[in-house]
Amino acid sequence: MRHFKGALAGLCLLALVACGAPGGTGTVDEPAPPSTTSSASVDLRPAASQARRPNIVVVMLDDFSMDLVQTMRSVQRMRKAGASYPHSFVTDSLCCVSRSSFFTGQYPHQTGVRTNTSNQGTSTLGGWPAYDVNGNPERAFNVRLQEAGYTTGFVGKFLNEYEWSPGRALPPVVPGWSTFNTVFGSAYDGWDFASTSLAGQRLRLTQHPAPPASASAAAKDRAYAGTVIGDLAMDFLRSGEASDAPYFLEVALYAPHNRVNQQGHYADDPLFPPMFRDRSGPRSCGRVACRKLTTTDLPGFGDPRKDNRPRLANGKRARAWNTTRTLPAPVAVRDLRDRARMVRSADRLVTRILRSVGPNTYVVLTSDNGFHLGQQGMGRGKGTPYDTDVRVPLLVTGPGVAPGKRQEVTSNIDLAPTFEELAGLAPAPLRSGVSLVPTLSQPRLVRHRYAFLEHTQQTLTGSDPDAAFSGTELDRIPSFTAVRSRSALLARFDLDPRRDKVTWGYEYYSYARDRYERRNTFASPRRQGEVAELMARLKAFDGCTETGDQPVSDACRALRQ
Repeated sequence: MRHFKGALAGLCLLALVACGAPGGTGTVDEPAPPSTTSSASVDLRPAASQARRPNIVVVMLDDFSMDLVQTMRSVQRMRKAGASYPHSFVTDSLCCVSRSSFFTGQYPHQTGVRTNTSNQGTSTLGGWPAYDVNGNPERAFNVRLQEAGYTTGFVGKFLNEYEWSPGRALPPVVPGWSTFNTVFGSAYDGWDFASTSLAGQRLRLTQHPAPPASASAAAKDRAYAGTVIGDLAMDFLRSGEASDAPYFLEVALYAPHNRVNQQGHYADDPLFPPMFRDRSGPRSCGRVACRKLTTTDLPGFGDPRKDNRPRLANGKRARAWNTTRTLPAPVAVRDLRDRARMVRSADRLVTRILRSVGPNTYVVLTSDNGFHLGQQGMGRGKGTPYDTDVRVPLLVTGPGVAPGKRQEVTSNIDLAPTFEELAGLAPAPLRSGVSLVPTLSQPRLVRHRYAFLEHTQQTLTGSDPDAAFSGTELDRIPSFTAVRSRSALLARFDLDPRRDKVTWGYEYYSYARDRYERRNTFASPRRQGEVAELMARLKAFDGCTETGDQPVSDACRALRQ
């Protein structure tokens, strides 16, 4: 496992790759400028001519997979009006790990948050305990925005294990938020949950009981987690738009994450519980008729997995890790349609936000990670370096944003410095991400061609909330470090789960012809030039060992160019 089990440094390759090794797998549309922590001076920002600093609204979806993009009307509206980033990836396809990177602009080896949980406090590798003990709350971008005069608001799902339950003390106040309406994890099931608000420097609890089973569908929908989060968000947004002070708002929805209890709150609740108004009808799946959502919308479904087996560095076959039971086609289709139904409430909320904000407000739509439903012979879940799990939507509308697709390869670590720069701040030197502000007004600008991924095997902590429905699949996914471009993926897996042992296994996939990971061609003679170039980047990335508050070197940022 990289940085946790003593991966090689590869410092001798750092300068070589940063200066541009031959044989790259991507293309550069325009020359990359020198790498700096602040990518543009103040007078070049899209909103710089505005008398007021801009407002920023972020809608964070939960486990949203790219197969659902086609179902959302709000996404199509944002695509037409603003910037879309089809090559957008997350540092890790795990909720807490990814969200920690989002808040800090740092990789998991910097935040110290490597898994979703702390295994009931026995580990400091994951969950809120890892986020807190490693000093991440104070490094988060919202702290700097608040210090700069922004009214900052958070509504919805926060971090795994930042929790409350009856008989348990409330968690500590998180710094940097003017309004903090976190909705606790019982909202995964859709109903009967609690939320917080700030009263001075103390948290105040609000219970949201579920209506009885005999209540009307409308009454149940009013108490639905997505509805409550949406109402709280709109309250903050209306206040912010009426104020002279700039504001930042994150709306973190639970959709389309599955419920976590074996039994739904109401009889016949599906695994992915939508509002009752979205449970029936040919158009209950949104823009696409439900009957048209099939396994053809899941690229790689039904593809044999035997040719995905990792290879050792010498090209010999390594231990297979993808050995869980494959999700049956009828179940995959059922889940896909229910996930589309679940997204309907999120779609309506995004539309409300777009209609409510003024011309000086940026709206950003993204997700913490993706999700797979049987692709590559897998089951149901996330955690892999595959496209299903690490590619997420990223759309931005707002002042000065030129409509159109971007070819820039982005990572969720780029959002923290982006928000800082929009707020008139120089991005903090500890951010590994680089601001996307220049690309908002320059659709053809391409500075970065690569994104790096890190994952820690869940068995090192255990007790993941998805285990009830993903079985042992998440435990089987080995720790890995990977590099992704627009056209290729190289993943280096640690196939020995023991803490003090390492056995590297490699998978290389080209997306030039296939939309998914059809066959591991790491050992193919035809691919050796591409593999060698990405291997050099991985080894150089191993040398980027900054953690916590340590400034990130320009050389490490330049590895993505």
